[in-house]
Amino acid sequence: MVLAFKPEEIDVLTRDHRLAIEPSTDREFSMPAVDLLNPDKCRAYLDGVAGIFESPSSVATVSLFAKRYSFLIIASSLYAMSVYNKGMDYSIENCHIESSYQGRAWLPKMRLTEWNVSQPAEGGRKEWRDQVIHSLFAENIVKAWHSLSKLGPVSKAVLWENTAIYVYWLYENKFGEGVDDIQKSRVQEDFEYLIREAPAHLFGEKKNPFARFDSPKVVTQASEAPIRIRKTCCYYYLASDEPEDYCPTCPKIKHEVVSTC
Repeated sequence: MVLAFKPEEIDVLTRDHRLAIEPSTDREFSMPAVDLLNPDKCRAYLDGVAGIFESPSSVATVSLFAKRYSFLIIASSLYAMSVYNKGMDYSIENCHIESSYQGRAWLPKMRLTEWNVSQPAEGGRKEWRDQVIHSLFAENIVKAWHSLSKLGPVSKAVLWENTAIYVYWLYENKFGEGVDDIQKSRVQEDFEYLIREAPAHLFGEKKNPFARFDSPKVVTQASEAPIRIRKTCCYYYLASDEPEDYCPTCPKIKHEVVSTC
């Protein structure tokens, strides 16, 4: 496994992108990701993490957990694909949620059972990229969202937008840091493909789930920096002690657009 990645690549994936090599010592909220597809196991797990989120609502718990799950799944997989040109099996059966804290914040990591690393054949990157994306979304995330949306109940549109916001943030703000020109070009190309061009079957859906959230950033009277206003609410405010404590990009805020970026 380590031979397939350079030591410095492993360091980046584990330090910055939530990939775990070893099981966590905290087993209370660690489990095989496939357990999310078992209604009883999933419900018991969500009941536990509701205490972490201090969430009084199953709707908020599901959405907040989905945010964590989105990040720990896509951060390492998409970074490896776009920056290192390497892919791994992120099917839900091969993934384990490993509980982890930074201070008081619960920031779980993702561990893979099998580390079978692939790279594109010469001239075959587009086909290889489709395989990597299919493993990540059609064989993992959409299955998790189908199960979680029934337990919330939460619209899958909310869960997909929870994923989309991290795809945007990672590609626009993180993946381009410290890369060479070839990697930078690949990062941009993959980003454009994911949010606009990738066919629906790679996500296990009838339409590309990111395309509907593809909107320009705007400056509003309610924001100090350009933002991409969400189309759905993630229900964060339901778990907050403060009334109407919405995320800055929440559609519940009365955004008056000043300019488009």
